[in-house]
This record gives sequence, structure tokens and C-alpha cells, in this order.
Amino acid sequence: MPLSEEELRLLEQMERALVAEDPKFASTLRGTSMRRSARRRAIIAGCVFVVGIAVLMTGAVAQQWAIGVVGFVVMLASATLGLNAIRGQQAAAAADARTAGHPSRGFTVIEGGKRGRTRRQRHTSGSFMERAEERWRRRREENGGF
Repeated sequence: MPLSEEELRLLEQMERALVAEDPKFASTLRGTSMRRSARRRAIIAGCVFVVGIAVLMTGAVAQQWAIGVVGFVVMLASATLGLNAIRGQQAAAAADARTAGHPSRGFTVIEGGKRGRTRRQRHTSGSFMERAEERWRRRREENGGF
């Protein structure tokens, strides 16, 4: 269930207060764990890739094509996972760079919790008139009563 705009504003205020009050603690809550796990996955995928090469070569030396195919599949799977992990690490670094100038630097609620959403969700509850009145009320509040 998505948060209302008032709840999002309250969360934003609390997060900004946290950043202002204890920046060191706020920095530990940022997305560094995502980069760390992506790096770990890339390293593991590299090790598995080397194991796949060893299995492929063992199959070639033993002239067992099934072992060679298994080695190739292991190499292919680990290369795919490793590349995805590297892309994820680069995406996390790009997201950190994007939010570097923002006071919260990485909190997603401050942007309204809408990061990654491409289109607006429709509210199906209530009649057309209720939704129109709600939009009108929201616009009046945002524009200072005018």
C-alpha cells in the first residue's frame, strides 16, 4: 500500500533531521551494502568461471564431450552472473553519484518513494467526483490557497 503524500513528507522531514543530527549514522544506512554484495558476486562468479575452464579442459583432455559441455555451461552461467553483478555495481555507483548533491544522499523516500516507477498509479477507489475534488484540494494546498 503506497504512502500518502503527508506520510511521505513526514518521512522526508525525519530523514533530513537524521542526516543533520548524525551524518555518520546516516551514511551507514546508505546503499553501500548493494555495491559490496555486487562486488562479492562478481568475485565469486570469476572463481566459478575458472572452475568452469578447468572442467572444460578436463573434458577435452579426457575426450569426454559431456564433461566439456558441462564446463562450458558453468563458464557461460558464471560469466553472465558476473557481468550482471558488475552492471549492478556500476548502477549503484551511478545512483550514489546522482544523489550526491542531495542532503539525504541515497534515501529513497525523500524523492517521494517514486524512484523506478515509470507511470503513475491509478486510484480506483471512489467516484470520479471524489477524485476530482481531492486533486482540486491538493492543488489549492500546494499553491498556498489560491
